[in-house]
Amino acid sequence: MTDRDASPDERDGEDGETREGDEPDDAGHLDDVPDGAGCTEIWERLSERREE
Repeated sequence: MTDRDASPDERDGEDGETREGDEPDDAGHLDDVPDGAGCTEIWERLSERREE
């Protein structure tokens, strides 16, 4: 894939803009959810944490 084929978010930010994937990881609240968990399991975990 060339820069021409990449979306603006995927190109190197020569003008100082951040690229997609450069954002800090904000999924820490899902660390205790097992891989492959379904929507209901995720919702239950998040609800339990909210009650704490």
